[in-house]
Amino acid sequence: MIKKIINKVFKTIFNATATVFPIRKQLVLFESFNGKLPSDNPYAIYQELIKQTKKKNLYWGIKRANIKEARAQYPDLNLIPRFSLRWIWLAARANFWVFNSRMPNWLKKNKDTIYIQTWHGTPLKKLGIDIQDVAMPGTSTEQYKENFIFETNRWDYLIVPNEYSKRIFKQAFQFQNNMLEIGYPRNDELVNNRNNEKLQSELKKKIIGKDKGRVILYAPTWRDDYFIKKGSYKFFMPFDLEKTLNCLDEEDTLIIRPHYLVGDSIDIKGYENRIKVCINENINELYLISDLLITDYSSVMFDFAILERPMMFYPYDMAHYKEKLRGFYLDYNEVPGPIAEDEESLYRFIREFISQGKFSQYDDKAQKFEQLFCRWENGVASRKISKLILDRNSLITK
Repeated sequence: MIKKIINKVFKTIFNATATVFPIRKQLVLFESFNGKLPSDNPYAIYQELIKQTKKKNLYWGIKRANIKEARAQYPDLNLIPRFSLRWIWLAARANFWVFNSRMPNWLKKNKDTIYIQTWHGTPLKKLGIDIQDVAMPGTSTEQYKENFIFETNRWDYLIVPNEYSKRIFKQAFQFQNNMLEIGYPRNDELVNNRNNEKLQSELKKKIIGKDKGRVILYAPTWRDDYFIKKGSYKFFMPFDLEKTLNCLDEEDTLIIRPHYLVGDSIDIKGYENRIKVCINENINELYLISDLLITDYSSVMFDFAILERPMMFYPYDMAHYKEKLRGFYLDYNEVPGPIAEDEESLYRFIREFISQGKFSQYDDKAQKFEQLFCRWENGVASRKISKLILDRNSLITK
């Protein structure tokens, strides 16, 4: 009861602040994944913006549970505990919000605040109101969709990475405002460094401790219904670590990139020298050092395609995922690499890659895939968003 009263008072204070007080010119509030560490599209925009404006007017909302780690990793950023009184003041008076995930419905946007929603991936799986049955703890399908539409109506701008996403976002988000057809800011780094061998060597040393051998990146999707209880999830390892390593050369490294909610449940004891679990590392840096991506239904495939490197796919629970969870927008048979339908096929395709360095029979599919999903990626998206923010600021008086 006390907690509910405190929350009600908190929301009342915030909404009153957003209604009464004017915005502050050039004040920008950033958040990544609802208060996780600075990353993704918002961080790419921030990095470009600090080259051209005063850092003191740029703030990051960080969950209290993450604030200590964020301060250690990003000591030069203006970090504000999310939902603190100072956060309330800044969110209510911010000239711009730059977020990549949905915000709470009770969060009232100042009528003069401009909300730039960057989103966080090209959709393969159904999302928003296109999801037939929502299998998330703590919500119903109807309530989920109502909340989703309420939130998307507040977005003044939505960044879209390709024509395919544009069509889907318009329907799934019921989005009627401004779409920015510029590619993803986070992908500028990939476009501009895909042939930078010196940088890639340095990143390999930093992340895996050496610059020798191939790197195979396993990055599976997040599964909505794989939870123990509300707020507690688990990771299922769909292959044998020993058998996988036997397919690789001695110098090669397997990187596992899980969702942050399940990273602690992965056991690589005895394989620490050849397997790395990378939860918080910059995903672009993992892409840049990887020679092969293994995924299932994750949107990582669309970003990795920018590098024009081999991919393979391991949808071990295809029937369940396609029919009972979110379903797909894309014909899965058109992915730009071999599809391993069982564990033995996975090992066979890994050995083929180690032997040949590519999957030559998929060259045409890979080229079509890259043209379809990466054509808007020109390495200047961050610059364009920064210009939008600065130009809009120039029209606003204090």
